[in-house]
Amino acid sequence: MAAYVVNEIWVNDPETFQTYVAQVPAILAQYGGRYVVRSGATEAVHGDPPGRIVILEFPDRAAALAWRSSPEYSAILPIRDASSTSRVYVVEGYAPA
Repeated sequence: MAAYVVNEIWVNDPETFQTYVAQVPAILAQYGGRYVVRSGATEAVHGDPPGRIVILEFPDRAAALAWRSSPEYSAILPIRDASSTSRVYVVEGYAPA
C-alpha cells in the first residue's frame, strides 16, 4: 500500500533552504518516491498554516522510511534543519475494502 510523507515547513532562510530543495529530487527517485504536493504559500481553512506543504508518495511505508533514514538524505538534512522548522509525518494510504 502506498505511503505518504507529509511535511509542514516554515522556512526561515530561503536561500539556504533552496540548496536543500535542489538536492531532494535525485535522492527521492532512488527510493521510488515522487512529489504529490509541492506548495509555496498555503491557504488555511482551519488553524494556522505552515509556509509550505510538501507531500511525497512512496510505494510503501518501508520505502518511505528507507528514504528518510538513508545516508544520502541524512547528508542534506542538516541544511533543512538549519534553514527551516518542520513537522513530518509518515502515513499509509487508504485502500477501501
